Amino acid sequence: MKKFIQGMYMKKKFRARLIAVILSVIVMGFALSWLVLVDMGTDPCTTMNLAISKKLGMSVGNWQAMFNILLFVLVIFFGRENIGFGTIANMFLVGYSLDFFSWLWEGLLPAGLFDSMAVRLAVLFPALALFVLSAGVYMDVDLGTAPYDAIPFMAAKRLERVPFRVIRMCFDFAVIIIGFCLGGNVGIVTILMGFTLGPVITWVGHRMERFLRVE
Repeated sequence: MKKFIQGMYMKKKFRARLIAVILSVIVMGFALSWLVLVDMGTDPCTTMNLAISKKLGMSVGNWQAMFNILLFVLVIFFGRENIGFGTIANMFLVGYSLDFFSWLWEGLLPAGLFDSMAVRLAVLFPALALFVLSAGVYMDVDLGTAPYDAIPFMAAKRLERVPFRVIRMCFDFAVIIIGFCLGGNVGIVTILMGFTLGPVITWVGHRMERFLRVE
């Protein structure tokens, strides 16, 4: 484990990677807070977590932290190579950033603002693009992924002939079904993310490799 941690520090452009991963997961929470206000769905994982946290009567940040800790045990045994600083950052910062920005908007934005479809659409597209791109950055800086995101990578390692984007889409849609069964808000955004997260992660990964010069 000591060598593993030291290896994380020795990666090329480590500071740039660390800054990128911290900023990207906070931006994910920021974008999600707007998507919740738009009320057309969120990413598959958040859709499921919002449904579960509502049933449990707790904040999504607290539930998401607990959920990730449970999955973290699975990753330790079967996908330790996916653990890094990005793992810890995502496990806690996305959910609590969502809680924080949601609380902030509740106090700052006028009531009824999102009753207008024009406002909802104006916010939807930049928030969606921001979330998907920041998710791609956080996963492709090679500093580890959240336990939830590690599962498709673990599956891809064992299913070498299946493209990652296909595995990610299948995984996301399985989670969408779970979220729907639990009463989650499965909207057009949820479906779009189910189709786009895998391809975008792959696309961002190719460009991050050029910047970071990963060998």
